[in-house]
Parts: sequence; C-alpha cells; structure tokens
Amino acid sequence: MIRTDPAIRFRFELTPLKKVGPWGTARPVLHWFALTDGWYCIDLDGHEVLRYSERTVQELRRDSDGTQPHPYVDYYVVRLWEDMIALVSDAMEPVPPDLVDLAADTSPDWAWLDTPEAEAAITWHSAGYLYTGYLRVAPHVRFWRTVIGEDDTVTVTWEQQTDPEGVIEFAGPQSGRVTMATNEFLTAVIELDRALFAAMDQRISELEASDPVPDVELDVEQLRREHRDRATWLQRAWDRDPGTDWDAVRVGARMLLTPRTAAED
Repeated sequence: MIRTDPAIRFRFELTPLKKVGPWGTARPVLHWFALTDGWYCIDLDGHEVLRYSERTVQELRRDSDGTQPHPYVDYYVVRLWEDMIALVSDAMEPVPPDLVDLAADTSPDWAWLDTPEAEAAITWHSAGYLYTGYLRVAPHVRFWRTVIGEDDTVTVTWEQQTDPEGVIEFAGPQSGRVTMATNEFLTAVIELDRALFAAMDQRISELEASDPVPDVELDVEQLRREHRDRATWLQRAWDRDPGTDWDAVRVGARMLLTPRTAAED
C-alpha cells in the first residue's frame, strides 16, 4: 500500500479576533502570544493525536455559544510552534545506534543520581519530548532522529495518559509509532511556521487598520517587531548545534539504569 498523505501534519485555526480575550484584569493587554489563541492538532499517520473524544467534547464544551464545538486542544498556537522549534534544535541530532533503544523508551526506570553524566543523559532524553505540561491531561509525544547508511529518519511515538477524574480522554489509538524521512518532518515544521506567520501577519494588519481596542493595552508597533523577530526563530534553531556529549550520555544512562553495577565498575 502506497501512502499518499503526509506522515505528519500540523493543523490549527486562530480564534476570531473579536473573540480573543486580553491578559490581565487590572491592566488588560493584548500581545503577540495572546493573539495566537486558537486550536491545534497533530496528524500522525492519519491519527489526530490531540483530538478529544466525543464524550469529552460534550463535557468540556457544554456551555458553547451554540456553534458546533470543535474536538481539538484549545490553547495558544504559538506554544505548539515554540515547542516544535525547540525539537528542531534539540531532537534533530542523530542518535547513535547503541542509544536508539533508550531513545525509544518513553519512561525509563531512572534511578536518582546527581552527577554530570546523569544530568547529561536526562537532559538529552527529555529534549525529545513535545512539551505539553500546560494541558490538563495530554499524550506523551516523543521524537528522535536516526541516520543509518542512507536512511535519515525521524520516529515519533505517542502514548495517551489517563485522567484520574475521568473527564479528559482523546480519540484514536492509545499509543502509536510512526517513522518518516527527516525531510518530511522538517517540511511539516516549515509549513506550520509559514502558516502561523501568515495568519499572524494578517491579524496584525487588521489591528493596524482598526481603531484602538477600548481599555486594552495594545502596542501594534511592538507586535510588528516581535513578529519580525519570531520569524527568525526556526532558522536559528536549525543552525544551532546541541553539541551532545554522547560519551557522557552513555555513562549517565548506565548509571541511572543500573546504578549498583555502575558503582561497582
């Protein structure tokens, strides 16, 4: 079977401008971050990883304004963008073959050790996760890259978490794993970057052409400056070399996973 859809795709939609709420009460402010309010989803091999189940949609959106509720994570789209930018910087360094199994382990049974090598191992392993700590319950999504001969690939795994209150659940498989060409992954990130900046450019243009928002602090010139600066972030991440000390990672991983044996060596 030949796959025609991309292995990974990021989708989002910004909240209509008139419905975007400012931050703060005593001194309400609208800034670039707040203006990215919306929803987003990650498609992985045909699965919508950040799509809520129908029951959860009805539970969370029961007080909707009458419009058809969407089933996706509601948050500031810039968070998804920022965290994918971080992955381009930190998780695109090819993993050595002897560490691939550890890279694929979403929950290593680490011991607690305070050594530079242990810190190096934990820092490297943690860098592969898409940060979702701002969500009440979210899947663990992990990325790593391998280069074996001419095969340069990125692997993505996801694992749904259980809500102890039984409210939040996601549609689709509880876990999954997708491998794609590294260029396909990077293309998806570029498309997210371009789509978000096109949408925000239009949003800022609307604000530049409109009357001031009553009782809300809004510096349109600052919005433009930040917009131009953020437009350079992807390239800067691309150019950054994490400089992982793989020898330290190996030593630290061995200490964390088999501390007694490592101490006796």
